Amino acid sequence: MKLFYRQLQIFILVLISNVSNAHVLLGTETVPVFADLHLLKAIKVPILVQDPQINLGFAYLTPLAQLQLSLLAHQYGKCGGFEVVQDIPNGDITKVVQSIQSLKQKLRRDQLFANGPIRPLVLPVRPEITQALAIAEEKNLMTWVNWLTAFPNRYNKDANPNNHVVQLKVELEKMLSRSRQIGRVDLIDHKSTKQKTVRLILEGAVRPQESVIIGGHLDSITFSGKVAPGADDNASGSANIIEAVRVILSQPRPARTLEFMWYAGEESGLLGSAEIASAYKSEKRNVIGVLQLDMTLFPGSGEFVIANMTDFTSAWLRDLLKEINDNYLKVKLVEDSCGYGCSDHASWYRQGFPTLSPFESTMRTMNKNIHTAKDIVTPVMSYKHSLVFTKIAIAMAMELGNNLQLRSPY
Repeated sequence: MKLFYRQLQIFILVLISNVSNAHVLLGTETVPVFADLHLLKAIKVPILVQDPQINLGFAYLTPLAQLQLSLLAHQYGKCGGFEVVQDIPNGDITKVVQSIQSLKQKLRRDQLFANGPIRPLVLPVRPEITQALAIAEEKNLMTWVNWLTAFPNRYNKDANPNNHVVQLKVELEKMLSRSRQIGRVDLIDHKSTKQKTVRLILEGAVRPQESVIIGGHLDSITFSGKVAPGADDNASGSANIIEAVRVILSQPRPARTLEFMWYAGEESGLLGSAEIASAYKSEKRNVIGVLQLDMTLFPGSGEFVIANMTDFTSAWLRDLLKEINDNYLKVKLVEDSCGYGCSDHASWYRQGFPTLSPFESTMRTMNKNIHTAKDIVTPVMSYKHSLVFTKIAIAMAMELGNNLQLRSPY
């Protein structure tokens, strides 16, 4: 392990020497984070609070330490995720401990539900969902992935971090204007980053105060140069959501409000989603469920083999995905875990909202080219595989958006 860690240090120094914003990586300003405890220990930073039972730690990381954590996570076959803690003033340790204990209780509750003598969820096959799923097209995913990867990068710390953000807003407004849905597209400002989150809201006809959220991060990052195409991470998930919006706009108005989000700054610590989830909690928003789509294009475990992440997600929504799969998708679902902060669903889960995070493959077989200039569309990518995630988004939006009986049972 010591030899491996030394090799990692040398690799990082080589990377920094080739990165145009190396001064940022070598900065000394620290940020408070929640992250995978094993990874924090491996990069040898002081851990102020830790809970081995849920493998979670709290520490302050410099930009270089954040890079070390991400690179080491990839060596272990995991996403290099962490959450910058923005809702606990001055890193108040007492409140950090309380937040971890609350998170632990949520995980215990979901585990009890998953293991308990609960009657399995059974939903009828709905013709309107079957018909809507048939409208989704691979060629549209290809169009949007190509459109997003044409930007040199979508990094939240770039000199122009909102170029692609503003252009996506324009495209979504065009789509909305051609529909009969009642909605709006807005940009959400953030305190932690200059990049903005794109949000499209379709107002519910029966219970507009209840929301279903479908999101994925729009930003990209690389440590191997200036170009960060981010085809898989996460032009793929972003494209899935755009195509899902196109289909949903052709359907009757939903009973509940649907919110589609393309988050800012996920790669720098779930920045956009963390602020939004914290704000929604403070405002006591009634969020029925949150779906996260992050990386959907690389069929590492085989085409039509989808990982259903079990950590920091809600057991009843995982059951809903299984029922949707049985009724419509007919793919192979396998259970896996990705560690804390692997994507934006962690922000929502920590704030107490129900979450779901299907993934392109198991973590062990995920795309190894993410966060590099090689994250482009190659022959091993599969739009057929990715289309499954668009269909998950459509089915989740229509089931949770219209079935008013569906909500968290705990």
